[in-house]
Amino acid sequence: MATERPRPEDFLELVERSKRGRLKVFIGFAAGVGKTYRMLEEAHALKKRGVDVVIGFVETHGRAETAALLEGLEIVPTRRVQYRGLAVDEMDLDAVLARHPQVAVVDEIAHTNAPDSRHPKRYQDVLAILDAGINVICAFNVQHLESLKDLVERVTGVVIRESVPDTFLKQADQIVNLDLDVGDLLDRLRAGKIYAEDKVPWALAHFFKEDHLLSLRELALREVAETVERSMSGLVATRDAERTARPNARVMVCVASSSPHAQVLLRRGSRLAGRLNTDWYVVYVETPHEVPTLIDAEAQRRLLATIDKARELGAEVKKLHSHDPVAALLDFARSHGVGYIMIGRSRQPWWRRMLGRSAMDRFVHEADGFDVHIVSFPDEELRP
Repeated sequence: MATERPRPEDFLELVERSKRGRLKVFIGFAAGVGKTYRMLEEAHALKKRGVDVVIGFVETHGRAETAALLEGLEIVPTRRVQYRGLAVDEMDLDAVLARHPQVAVVDEIAHTNAPDSRHPKRYQDVLAILDAGINVICAFNVQHLESLKDLVERVTGVVIRESVPDTFLKQADQIVNLDLDVGDLLDRLRAGKIYAEDKVPWALAHFFKEDHLLSLRELALREVAETVERSMSGLVATRDAERTARPNARVMVCVASSSPHAQVLLRRGSRLAGRLNTDWYVVYVETPHEVPTLIDAEAQRRLLATIDKARELGAEVKKLHSHDPVAALLDFARSHGVGYIMIGRSRQPWWRRMLGRSAMDRFVHEADGFDVHIVSFPDEELRP
């Protein structure tokens, strides 16, 4: 059961008003809930109304019911490439752009493209299609949303290797959550309607455990509800008292060049800014000991990766220069409308923290007027 089932012409109305392409996203909590099936149903409905719609890329995963819906729809031929000794079919972005339909259907948005592709990720291909004025209907599962990565891995114990930034979902003009009773989904899995028979036992023992699916279903329902709420411009959010009290306060995430957990902070900051429906900054301070000529190559690579990920998630990145990082960060926060500061838990030994010499302790004592969020990393051992 979907939480929203708009008429195909609802999306068509958006298509006809647009210059840049419009984006419709089907989101689900697991494989097999019906995302691809519903996309193809909508493609047929749009085609019947005279819309020029093509399949940019669809993965049927061997499901007969899904494959049957491809009949009667124009499919842009995929691009076959050799990768690590295997033949891989990739969406042919140039062919989709050259064909220039009104609507393109694109599946598996979190997919990582082969190395010789124009973009590293398929969602970036979709952005290029939208920029060309082509409307897109696409789909992905909630566990691939970047800011939920850490939470999903804790809940399921499964490593999430591919992700879509929250900024992509924020661009959607329509979002449809494909919901399904967990019991019904497990029945479909056991009946071989999701994966081949030889893969079912492994799936049941890992990702498709009932408690995992219940948690993911709740995440999907909540994420879609919050995204729709954030998109309702002009309405005052009443569910979040914190947001009501400080509607314009921005979020500042503080990162260090040496932090191995910076991307965890980024995902937490992205979630907080999304819930508050506000802008956010990622700020780091370059001290005299951290100029590029003095920090090692690994720290430099880590810092550049952090900056790239922050921009991908929609943050504005700022670099400050100071002998005193805490003072510089607090001055920035006061001058840029920040209300919420997010920092990582100190890795300094207990005796230095007792002396009040850690950055975390200084933030707690000096950040008057700010809400300070201290993020812990349970897998990290304190240094002696």
